[in-house]
Amino acid sequence: MRAGQRDDADVIVVGAGPAGASTAHWCASAGLDVLVLEKSAFPRDKVCGDGLTPRAVAELARMGVPTDPDDGWIRNEGLRVVAGGRSWELAWPELTTYPGYGMARSRMSLDHRLAQHAQASGAKVVERTKVTGPVLDERTSRVVGVTAQPLDGRGRADGPGRTYRAPVVVAADGVSSRFATALGIVRRDDRPLGTAVRTYFRTEGTARQDDSFMESHLELWDGTPGASNLLPGYGWIFALGDGTANVGLGSVSSTPARQSANGHDYRGLLQTWMRNTPAEWGFTTENQVGPVRGAALPMGFNRTPMYRDGALLVGDSAGTVSPFNGEGIAYALQAGRVAAEAIAQARTRLGDDARERTLESYTDRMRADLGGYYTLGRWFVRLIEHPAVMRVCVRYGLPRPVVMQFVLKLLSDCYEPHGGDWVDRVIAGLTRVVPKA
Repeated sequence: MRAGQRDDADVIVVGAGPAGASTAHWCASAGLDVLVLEKSAFPRDKVCGDGLTPRAVAELARMGVPTDPDDGWIRNEGLRVVAGGRSWELAWPELTTYPGYGMARSRMSLDHRLAQHAQASGAKVVERTKVTGPVLDERTSRVVGVTAQPLDGRGRADGPGRTYRAPVVVAADGVSSRFATALGIVRRDDRPLGTAVRTYFRTEGTARQDDSFMESHLELWDGTPGASNLLPGYGWIFALGDGTANVGLGSVSSTPARQSANGHDYRGLLQTWMRNTPAEWGFTTENQVGPVRGAALPMGFNRTPMYRDGALLVGDSAGTVSPFNGEGIAYALQAGRVAAEAIAQARTRLGDDARERTLESYTDRMRADLGGYYTLGRWFVRLIEHPAVMRVCVRYGLPRPVVMQFVLKLLSDCYEPHGGDWVDRVIAGLTRVVPKA
């Protein structure tokens, strides 16, 4: 650091989504001075399914986020799986590790609440401020801050840019992560990549008004009369408890190259699916709220290393979305918590080498907890890329209760990592013996 230069914070967090808000909350709770820079202004929308698995709910509970149903938080009992002309309602498992319910809340509202919670914990959140790049130490090339540009309400430059300095910077700026890219940390080509599109429908007065289950459609028909042509991917319907439902579909490929080769018009696929849903669901143009929007889903730690020279990657920036189900919020919240613990511990170390080892422990802990599970997820994606395999699984696997119990716990990542029933022990054992992602 040059003479006269002082840090603006102990930690700078780039982005105030779930990963950034979690990092900020936990760092502030540990007594650190936290500065969060968010390019948008709250409330703001993000493309997502808006569903929270029990794993995500557990992270919210750890953070102390109020989730009172009277405040718009809707609970769901489990997952309804629809395939082969049948449906199965699978209750969330009763575990000691996670609650026996999931939740749903639009990202427009959820992200705002999480940012407010981080502020209440002591973090400073500056909105309409776009981080334009890292600041590197001239001698060591270590990240020591960021450059940023204030924006007006239309996202245009509003005044001169400025520099913010801190000994640690956390990149929570999403799937594109321009901050990580500027550091030369690029996405891996050997990890799964998903695509999701979604929109919202009013549900008041329809058969979808009150639904206590998250619904997943494993077979999407293209509507061709007299044919059984299936659309690629899976669909979802998540009631949000505010008179609307999040309706969307997603697809996953084992590599970005395979994703590009598919060339599917996902917005068109969603519209085709909607045209062929039952009339009583009310998924019509008149009931649609807002446009169809899409986003990429970075999966299985698809950007590494997750720590380098003073910069940590969390959430979508690190590609922490689950290859099994496209769930990203739970892992974003977890990554923020683990990153914050490493940052807080590093502050207590007396030597540079000790501080570096402590910061690097963030990567080690994330891989230890999720690496084996994500490896299983990569193998799972390779299997379901083959339509014949998917048809066999749907036809012969779904009707069997034991198989469905296993599938629910595996795909939702809701199992006891230590102990539990035989299903829990099998899944936990598999995650331990396979290579870590």
